[in-house]
Amino acid sequence: MYLSTVLGGWLADRVLGMERMVFYGGVVVMLGHLALAVLPGLSGVAVGLVLVALGSGALKANASSLLGTLYAKGDPRADGGFTLFYLGINLGAFVGPIVTGLLQTSAGFHVGFGAAAVGMALGLAQYVAFRRNLGAAGRSAPNPLPPSAVPKAVGIGVAIVAVIAVVALTGSVTLASLPRVITGVLVLASVAYFATMFTSPKVTSSERTKVRAYVPLFIANAAFWSLFQQIFTVLAVYSDERMDWNIFGWTAPSSWIGSLEPIWIIILSPLFAAMWTRLDRRAPSTPRKFAYGVIGMGVAFLAFLVFAGGTGRSTPALAVLLILGLFAVSELMLSPIGLSVTTKLAPESFRAQMMALYFFSVGLGTSMSGVLAQFYSVDAEFAYFGLNGLVVIVVGLVLLALTPWITRHMEGVH
Repeated sequence: MYLSTVLGGWLADRVLGMERMVFYGGVVVMLGHLALAVLPGLSGVAVGLVLVALGSGALKANASSLLGTLYAKGDPRADGGFTLFYLGINLGAFVGPIVTGLLQTSAGFHVGFGAAAVGMALGLAQYVAFRRNLGAAGRSAPNPLPPSAVPKAVGIGVAIVAVIAVVALTGSVTLASLPRVITGVLVLASVAYFATMFTSPKVTSSERTKVRAYVPLFIANAAFWSLFQQIFTVLAVYSDERMDWNIFGWTAPSSWIGSLEPIWIIILSPLFAAMWTRLDRRAPSTPRKFAYGVIGMGVAFLAFLVFAGGTGRSTPALAVLLILGLFAVSELMLSPIGLSVTTKLAPESFRAQMMALYFFSVGLGTSMSGVLAQFYSVDAEFAYFGLNGLVVIVVGLVLLALTPWITRHMEGVH
């Protein structure tokens, strides 16, 4: 999905524009869930997940960029707007698994996937009804692809599909090696994209300076997500084996670990949005917000050391709920701010593709979390949480030290 954001961004910047790519991306996601709901067996899974990944790539790369066009480059309301946008994302993250999970247990998997398709259809209907409020934003491609370049673009696309097919058919990438392979591919793709923007004649010297300022934010973002995304790997195992889910005499299901953090986001997002808007120019600069978010994430991992070395289900669920509150505060310091600053620093000819680069950093952190998770065991909790937490704190401190340099190269972007 994160790799496919580059396709969604490229099509928006060179062919269709962001506004239409948001709509088409949503349609493809809806078709993916319909495939999961209707097609039987492994064929349904294959077709459905590919469509969901491709559609999500188009949607994620362009929805955030489109939101950025509604604010002027220096508008201090942008961070608040992106925080409210982030609230919408986490409402879905909270409600979606509960609704589809209940339907799956009561009526089966296909009904659960069908409900996701209905939800996306409703989202598309309201988008069509209100897209006129966007005005001319994102309606046209900022860097249209000339007809002479079409054969080359098609050739590159065919080559990429061929490589993926060869890898899939030969079995050269196994499930165990997948996190390392994806990490390597994302690193190479990110370096190639930065190189493209640094060397493109369509990027001005001022825009190139801003892209330079974006590089340390990109690295820090990847470090943050390498820990945060362990909610779905290490903490899923931790929830099942180490957490006491007895809450005032009632035992909650351990699978709820994934819904705890979005609760904090839903509660805190409006407060953060109001705070950034009220503080205006007095708010910490973007690099400082990033640094505080990364450091906070490392501190949250260190908090698990309080319970390290225990036996059985000895970690209270309420204690983990508080730790995940620190996850949420750190996420709100960094993630919506990252979406916002990406739109502010993006070269005009690479607006949507710059957002794809942001999601590359998220994808890189996500794949790194898969690599790191292989080293977790209940017996090595102290070393695991301690080392991961300390390394990410150091990354945050380095970013904090680089803040004056980054701010200078952002050329007035707050």
